[in-house]
Amino acid sequence: MAAITVRNLDDEVQRRLKRRAAANNQSMEAEARSILSAAVTGGDFARAWVAATAEFRSDDLKLPARTLGRELDLS
Repeated sequence: MAAITVRNLDDEVQRRLKRRAAANNQSMEAEARSILSAAVTGGDFARAWVAATAEFRSDDLKLPARTLGRELDLS
């Protein structure tokens, strides 16, 4: 496997990575690997979103017919 070194990483980015890793019960290195893998293999956010929300698309969610609002007297 290849190894990389990231230099000049902003302190705030490092802090956020550390928090994210802790939230996912991973080391910072494992979290960075996960983020990098998702970034280069995920690619199509829209397609993933459509697949993830497929159960919510049905006739039950149709909007009601719109009606005209009341007239506004500007005189």
